[in-house]
Amino acid sequence: MPNLYPLVKPILMSLDAERTHGLTIAALKAGLGGFVKGSGPRNPALAVKFLGRDLPNPIGLAAGFDKNAEVPGAILKLGFGFTEVGTITPRPQVGNPKPRLFRLAEDDGVINRMGFNNAGSEAVASRLAQTKPEIAGMVGVNIGANKDSEDFIADYEIGLQRFDGLADYFVINISSPNTPGLRDLQGRAAFAELLGRIATARANLQQPDTPLLVKIAPDLSPGDHEDICEEILGSTVDGLIVSNTTLSRPDSLQSANQAEAGGLSGRPLMTLSTQMLARTYQLTKGQIPLVGVGGIMSGQDAWDKICAGASVVQIYSGLVYGGPAMIGRIQQELLRLIINYNFDTIAAAVGSRAAELAETND
Repeated sequence: MPNLYPLVKPILMSLDAERTHGLTIAALKAGLGGFVKGSGPRNPALAVKFLGRDLPNPIGLAAGFDKNAEVPGAILKLGFGFTEVGTITPRPQVGNPKPRLFRLAEDDGVINRMGFNNAGSEAVASRLAQTKPEIAGMVGVNIGANKDSEDFIADYEIGLQRFDGLADYFVINISSPNTPGLRDLQGRAAFAELLGRIATARANLQQPDTPLLVKIAPDLSPGDHEDICEEILGSTVDGLIVSNTTLSRPDSLQSANQAEAGGLSGRPLMTLSTQMLARTYQLTKGQIPLVGVGGIMSGQDAWDKICAGASVVQIYSGLVYGGPAMIGRIQQELLRLIINYNFDTIAAAVGSRAAELAETND
């Protein structure tokens, strides 16, 4: 199948970013994913075990793309090793006023202030219940809290209950910068309460062994970061996703859109998120699986995340600029890097450069 994305990319980039996203979802729902080039044949050197599941490769799609679980099967057919839907809140939420999604084309970056816009847990769970049996692959469910909720933690408890039996893994998203007060749950006392209540809710599920991850921000203070890692090691949480978008703005940014409020992702996030990933690997002593996300635009970027300590990686903003063909390209580049660095498999490289990549460039 020819790769048609280069032909349609100029048209898509000329449209409002959120409209382009909607058209992409519509195209995948219509079965047009076969008209873009994804990955090639599977290679056993890229196979990994993640949260007890065997995956064909370590490249996943991050939450935020398929918010309402409309196309997880189509996404997996593009060549991803796994995918993650959401973020999903208990009640439907329209999110923040538009425009709220901005390309930083000169920087290969994206700023969003979407605000957890989604159809709500009832609608999304009903859709997953219908489609999940036909999906061949791992589908995680990223859950969040409604903006106007009086008890954010209760919303996560509701999310666990509603997606019990439908999620291959859960993600507790406490790191979005676009829900006021949400990141306060990353403080030690609030985080400890969150972990305790989530553990209780999880124990009462019909499938209490469903793996659970927590997604953290790249802007944590060193103290808060250390506290979170210490609390995680003493909890029933199965892993961490490092990291969400950043509120910081590197001096290197060129786009006029850099002044927009919201979380920054894409290439400008790569160094910050990778350093935090490597430090997380060190602080958790390599004892729990980590998901590396933030700024992956190439196979080298994915390799750096893995060497920093990630068992698997996720991409999203990179697709805006690289299109689906980057999935196969990253896989091919990873295969070359495995050979170049004398590893037999991608899994053998996990954490191999954590000490080096944890160092700052200050």
